[in-house]
Amino acid sequence: MGTNVKGILGEKLGMTQVWDDANRVVPVTVVKAGPCVVTQVRTPEVDGYEAVQIAFGAIDPRKVSKPQAGHFEKAGVTPRRHLVEIRTDDAAGYTLGQEISAELFEAGQAVDVVGTTKGKGFAGVMKRHGFHGLKASHGVQRKHRSPGSIGGCATPGRVFKGMKMAGRMGGVRQTTQSLKVAGVDTERGLLLIKGAVPGPKGGIVFVRTAVKEFQA
Repeated sequence: MGTNVKGILGEKLGMTQVWDDANRVVPVTVVKAGPCVVTQVRTPEVDGYEAVQIAFGAIDPRKVSKPQAGHFEKAGVTPRRHLVEIRTDDAAGYTLGQEISAELFEAGQAVDVVGTTKGKGFAGVMKRHGFHGLKASHGVQRKHRSPGSIGGCATPGRVFKGMKMAGRMGGVRQTTQSLKVAGVDTERGLLLIKGAVPGPKGGIVFVRTAVKEFQA
């Protein structure tokens, strides 16, 4: 990842479409980015590394623990619901209580978006892993969507770790890399990001500087 990393927490509002300069329809995800506040600045002298911690989302102060309340009070901000730390070499340029908004990014910039995927509940191997299932012809028992063999009987006599089987699907952290910022609405604090990002409508996402160089 680059030395100067920028990032912001936001809420996924949904998807729509816009037109680019060539009059082509571009599908975009609308993210309500921020406003976030800086709650901590880590320095090599104190913490051994450089980073900045930002917070997002209002929360009832009664639902915040005393250590957390003291942490926010030290930063001079009201309690927030979500916290994230960004490792960056320009952490010294941030100050406690500083507000970060959608103006952090600009159109055409490449970003990575981190979110939590939609939870699908308990799913079989066909839906969860894309198995083809058993044959649909004569002679096959009524278990066409089953996984088939999951290991040998005598050798090895056990199921290997990591075997693709049925289980709970979704609800995991996922990063979509090298997405292009199609537009920025600074007045309403919106980021228009080309393509889809993880999570449902109303889900919390973290938008940061892209790790890899953007490929058009």
